[in-house]
Amino acid sequence: MKIISVETFELRHSLEQPYGVACAYGHERSTFLVKITSDDGTAGWGETAPAFPFLTAMVERQFRPMLLGQDPRHFRRLWERLWGPNFGNGFAVGAVSTALLDLRGKLLGVSIAEQFGGPMRDRVLAYASGMSYAPGVDPADKNPAEARALAARGFRAMKMRIGGRAFEDDLAGAEGVRAAVGPDVLLLADGNGGYTLSSALRMGRELERLGFFWFEEPLPQVNGHYSGYEALRTKLNIALAGGEGTNSRPTAHALLNRGCFDLIQPDLTICGGVSECLFIGELARLHGVRLAPHCFGGAISLAATLHVLALLPEPDLSLTPEPLMLELDVNENPFRDRIVKNAGTLAMGPDGMLTDGCVEIPTGPGLGIEIDESALDAYRTR
Repeated sequence: MKIISVETFELRHSLEQPYGVACAYGHERSTFLVKITSDDGTAGWGETAPAFPFLTAMVERQFRPMLLGQDPRHFRRLWERLWGPNFGNGFAVGAVSTALLDLRGKLLGVSIAEQFGGPMRDRVLAYASGMSYAPGVDPADKNPAEARALAARGFRAMKMRIGGRAFEDDLAGAEGVRAAVGPDVLLLADGNGGYTLSSALRMGRELERLGFFWFEEPLPQVNGHYSGYEALRTKLNIALAGGEGTNSRPTAHALLNRGCFDLIQPDLTICGGVSECLFIGELARLHGVRLAPHCFGGAISLAATLHVLALLPEPDLSLTPEPLMLELDVNENPFRDRIVKNAGTLAMGPDGMLTDGCVEIPTGPGLGIEIDESALDAYRTR
């Protein structure tokens, strides 16, 4: 058994409606896919989003020569070799390692979760990652209506963007959302670096008053360095979440040692894939910190993140432990909805509804999804 091809796909899509976070508006979605094929014709797929320009060169010039001719079932050997020429950057490794696990799972007839010892659960609570800014629209007008619509679709947890408007406007939006969905819906707030230490402290205390579960990345971060988070954490009662910029286990180790977060949020497409994400989860447990994976890509990274969540132990020993949660992006995203043949069974039913607020863990071989390669042509730029 050997690998005979490693292909890359850069996909882009212009959005009908831009979505905004505190620091910027997004006018397009992009993603980078890797397809690895063995000599029996079986293919595995991986993803990293967005489609950074360096990814193609890294995969095609560095990783492809070392993978061709290798046995795809030897994941540990291949994964270890990937870290040599990438200078500690987990983006390309994330896509390639996911594709290797998908391929290996298909060859062995087991899911990714089964490759790591078997799932600990068959479904996981999903939180809607939405309530983004829209140009010229007051969050206090937009977000409560969106929150009610998400609750009607079965979401029992949801996240809103803050930090991009005047303090009073964002606070009014948060108050409106809480009033719209009542006390039983789990609410999260993502600041996307839109605050200083003093303003984050002020907003964090307001979110505490409103019963929000966590305050995510309120302070700016540069290249995975999260300045000021340990100081902010000591002054707030609301859980502080962050770490989506974590690009490997050494970065995560440093953040955990500093005491930056109550919940660390590595993204498997950024930090090096499923195995690296699981390792960071074990590091986090040693610090009494929960893993809450960041996920804002397409169907491939969504499925891979579900397998990570299937493998994590419960965060505490309570009979009613705090829930592990999947970040489910509800913004316009064709790479989640249009390139997978069985996308309707991946996250929610064809009617867009969740069952009891949860998403089922895929059970098929590898990722448990089937890519519709013909659908990629409409978005492919190379």
